[in-house]
Amino acid sequence: MTSALAPGAVPLWVSIEGINGVGKTSAARSVAAMLGARCLLLDELTDSSGDTLPGQVIAALSEQGDPFLRTGYPVVETLALLALQVRKAERLARRDLAGVGVIIEDRGVDSVAVYQAAILCSQTPETPPEAVARHVLSGARRWRRLPDATILLTGDPSVCARRFGDRIGRPLAPADIRLIEQIDALYRKVAAGDPGRYTLVDAAGMSPDETAGAVREIVTTLLDRQAARAS
Repeated sequence: MTSALAPGAVPLWVSIEGINGVGKTSAARSVAAMLGARCLLLDELTDSSGDTLPGQVIAALSEQGDPFLRTGYPVVETLALLALQVRKAERLARRDLAGVGVIIEDRGVDSVAVYQAAILCSQTPETPPEAVARHVLSGARRWRRLPDATILLTGDPSVCARRFGDRIGRPLAPADIRLIEQIDALYRKVAAGDPGRYTLVDAAGMSPDETAGAVREIVTTLLDRQAARAS
């Protein structure tokens, strides 16, 4: 609704999260297409062009071909990915956002917190991954704005892993499938601890169009609420 995207208002920042293969990128692009010029779509960092700084960092992290950007130095990887998220927010703060009513982010700081917590804790199993994820988010909050709302897409991890494998052109190893299962469970725990920011969508059994439609409905509702508060 155009009334929910009033020019001059601070844009609503919505991040779309979930495990690989759950359909978040298709949903983010669908919402952006629906909202048109009043929506700014922030692509996933892994989709960054190779001639940009984010693209070069992602290329370095993926040089060994690991699907989760693991190079053997998880703390360094976490700091590098957090730095890219902070840089994204800083560059966005300097942009002219006149006429933009909503920012749709395909993966954001939540991905760094959850994925890296799962990876870090796979090496130190005595540490609770949820505590690590919250620690990363708490640190990130000092340097960049967290999303106003996060839509978490959940699904069958085995189905998502198969889709992800199809996309990268090779099946995932059993250990990588287990990691996706752990990440999905960790996302749910983090979301349960912050219900004011997270909205869950169970995309299991949904077609891409159905998933995108559910996300569009949530974003429209969030925009309507923002417009009501501003009026």
